[in-house]
Amino acid sequence: MKKIILSLAAFSVGLIGYAQNITNVEGSTYNFTEVAHLDATPVLSQGYTGTCWSFSALSFFESEMIRKGVENPPILSQMYIARKAYEGKAENYIRMDGKSNFSQGGAFHDIPYVFERYGIVPNDVYGGLNYGSDKHNHQELFAGLNGYMGGILDYVDNKKSATLSKTWKAGLNGILDAYFGEDPTKFTFEGKEYTPRSFAESTKLDMDDYVSLTSFTHFPMHEEVQLRIQDNWAWGKSYNVSMDELLEATVNAVKNGYTVAWASDVSEKGFNFGKGLAIVPEDESTIQVRGRDNSNFSDAGAEKISDAFMTPVKEITVTPEMRQEGYDNKTTTDDHGMHITGLYTEANGTRYFLVKNSWGTGNYPEGYLYVSENYFKLKTINVYMHKDGVPKNISKKIMK
Repeated sequence: MKKIILSLAAFSVGLIGYAQNITNVEGSTYNFTEVAHLDATPVLSQGYTGTCWSFSALSFFESEMIRKGVENPPILSQMYIARKAYEGKAENYIRMDGKSNFSQGGAFHDIPYVFERYGIVPNDVYGGLNYGSDKHNHQELFAGLNGYMGGILDYVDNKKSATLSKTWKAGLNGILDAYFGEDPTKFTFEGKEYTPRSFAESTKLDMDDYVSLTSFTHFPMHEEVQLRIQDNWAWGKSYNVSMDELLEATVNAVKNGYTVAWASDVSEKGFNFGKGLAIVPEDESTIQVRGRDNSNFSDAGAEKISDAFMTPVKEITVTPEMRQEGYDNKTTTDDHGMHITGLYTEANGTRYFLVKNSWGTGNYPEGYLYVSENYFKLKTINVYMHKDGVPKNISKKIMK
């Protein structure tokens, strides 16, 4: 695959300043060697929202468009996806009597959910900033949506003979129109007229080509399972593989030109966006934490201070039992979606994924970070990739 020319230009220039040594931050002795480095669209900021899943998954699909030969793919509308997902979440919430998740969060499966039902539009057509700001902030929006949905449900619960009218959906869409803009049904882009469905067809993306992989021991091995996370409101399916197979599939995909969407726990001492690094040191007590992460995991959050982010240290040996224990005792949580676009090897032999984030470009690697294979094994919730990126020895076990 060709190198990223535009979106990582500043990132590449930064590397030159270190006499060709690729590292995570100025002054660090981490020394990375490129194995694979794939194309991606520019780093964006999700602002103060819980829509990382939309930013990361659409970034993944934009890379897929590049891989398929589109030289300059349009940035796809994160807020169109968020809007249509809200409609689906609201419908589920009512049908489930408030027992399903209604929140800002979502999952990679939400993109095919929207894409196949409604289509997609470019970000230039639907930016979702109808509330007079140049940066996304969904705090007021979600307060309004949450209050509205709670009120509708309370009305039905408190008046047992009440019949829910069809008008509640119009009320919901009124709020979404006010903050995101009216739902686009027809638009012109680069001189051509589209509907969301016809624009989706123009991307040449087939949602049936993509699979989600996870790895937990409470699920049957090599079976399709429903990931037990609250943001999986659309009940999307994942193939359950072993921990080593999860890593192998992701490494194989990147080596063969396929980027990967990555959902992970980021509320860990070893996850340091400011220093462009995610590790699991044997001795976490060396890491000092100041402040706290915000509830949406939409910025660098708490400050992490340790020499471990400047000089490689020994990491823990991760086992499937450790993964499962973290999931079961809630020390591993479904926090954040990101986009794996490269694979590197540190001088000590540890492999690191190059990961594109959606927190802007304020850190040294210009919005990216290096994630050790040990962190990946311990804290990954699931990955989403093209089915051809899965090695044959694994795909024959799961895609029966």
